[in-house]
Parts: sequence; structure tokens; C-alpha cells
Amino acid sequence: MRKGYSLISEACERGYSLVEILVVLTVFAMLAIVSSQALLLTLRGARKSEGSIKVRESLSFAASVMERQLHNASDVSPCPNPDPAVLSYRDADGKVASFSCINVIPGGTEGYVASGSARLTESDVSVTSCFFSCTAASGNQSPAVAVSLTGKTKSSQGVESSEMTTSTQIFLRSF
Repeated sequence: MRKGYSLISEACERGYSLVEILVVLTVFAMLAIVSSQALLLTLRGARKSEGSIKVRESLSFAASVMERQLHNASDVSPCPNPDPAVLSYRDADGKVASFSCINVIPGGTEGYVASGSARLTESDVSVTSCFFSCTAASGNQSPAVAVSLTGKTKSSQGVESSEMTTSTQIFLRSF
């Protein structure tokens, strides 16, 4: 006799009916389904959290590079800048450099922020909104540049994309 068959027949001999066994199996199946759904929700939440961290780190890195470069820049030209997607400046050594928003389309998936030709945001983070706004010096206040960046993770298999925005205002040093 097969072992599985003998266990069922022994259970039936001791007083368990087939209906009782099916009820127990159904209860265990329901518990398995509920626990697996809870596990899947936990894993999805962890992936979304990782995506949020990645977007925040990428945008913060880009903003910190811009802040460091612009804080030490001798001037921003032209100020105010006519194109909010491009900001040209002269660094402390007198070299002309720029920051630009490349392929930034609201809801798009391929936008990024560049310094010259170097990419400042990670490749798996898409910048969906990006603008630079220069305010000319007035009185004893030096020129200021407002930077606003919005990015999201590029969505992967069934995971919601995480979106974050960072904004900062950078004052140029007066030389």
C-alpha cells in the first residue's frame, strides 16, 4: 500500500470523515494564501522604499554638485536666464560651464540633469521636471539661482515608481 493512502484511511478509521479533512485542507490553503499576499505586499513596499531612497540620493547629489559649483562661480550669464532648462555660468577659474535638463518631459522616462556633457543623475532615475531660475544681484545681495528637480524611478515589473522633488536656492559668492 502507498503511504499517503494509508494515512488517509487510518484517519477515516479513527473517526475523521472526508469532509472534515477537506475543511482542514481548505483552512490551511486560505492561511497560505493570506500569508503569501502579506509577504508580497511587504516585498513590494520594500522595493518602493528602495526606489524612493535612490531618487532622493540621485536628486540630492545633483543639487549638491550644482550648489558647490554655483556657490564658487564668478557669475551667471545671462541672468535672468531666458531658458529655464539651461543655466550657464563662469566658474572660479573663468571657464564657461553649464547645467542643463536633457530630455525632460513631464511624465517622461528618459530625462536627466547634466553638467556640461556629464550626467549628474543616475541612469535608473528619470527627471520629470527641471528648471533653473537666476535672480540678478540687488543692493548688497549677490545673485541667486533657484533650482527645482523632480524625479522618479523608472518603473520595473509591477512596482510603482517613486517620485520626489527637491528645491534649493544658491547664492553666488561676491568676489
